[in-house]
Amino acid sequence: MEEDKIDFRYFIFYKPFGYLSQFTDEDGNPGLSKLIDLPKDIYPIGRLDKDSEGLLLLSNDKKLNFKLLNPENNHNRTYWVQVDTVVTAEAILALENGVSIKVGKTQHQTKPCVAKVIDTPNLPDREPTVRFRKNVPTSWIEITLTEGKNRQVRKMCAAVGFPCLRLVRVSIERLELQNMKVGQLREVKKIRI
Repeated sequence: MEEDKIDFRYFIFYKPFGYLSQFTDEDGNPGLSKLIDLPKDIYPIGRLDKDSEGLLLLSNDKKLNFKLLNPENNHNRTYWVQVDTVVTAEAILALENGVSIKVGKTQHQTKPCVAKVIDTPNLPDREPTVRFRKNVPTSWIEITLTEGKNRQVRKMCAAVGFPCLRLVRVSIERLELQNMKVGQLREVKKIRI
C-alpha cells in the first residue's frame, strides 16, 4: 500500500511586534491565531521573541524544520537593529568577532558574524512606536548570524554597550521580507535553504 503523500505548504509572514511565534496565547501575550488562520498542521519554523518583528516561516515540512533548527546546519539570518546612541566602529568589530552572552545559566561565545552600520531602513511604523528621546540619537545595524540562541541579537548588542530598541528579521538565507506589510501572510511554492 502506497503511503499518503503529504502536500507540503510554505508561508512567509511579517510578524508584528507584541505577538508570540506560536498560535496559542500565553501569559497574557497574544499568539498568531489572533492574526492568521492556517490549517492545523502548519506551524512556525524558528522563533522571533514577542518584542521582535519581521520574517517568520511557517510550514508543515518537518525536514525543513529540522534543517533550519539543527545547529549543525548553519544558515544566514539577517536582522536590522535600531540601537540607542551612535554605534561605534569598535562595537561593530566586537560583534563581528563574537561576544560573550549568557544562554541559560552558562556563558556562550557567539560565532563570528557580519555586522555593519546602515542608514535608517524604510520600514513600516511599529505599533507601539519606539521611544523617542530628543537629545539621544539612535543608529541602525545590520547583523547576519549563522546561529540562533535565545534573544541572541539583543544580548549581543547589549554586550557591546548598545541596547536594542527595535529588531526586525529581514531575511533567512534567500527569503526576504522585501516590501511586505506588517501582518501580511504570503504562501510560497517552495522554500530552498
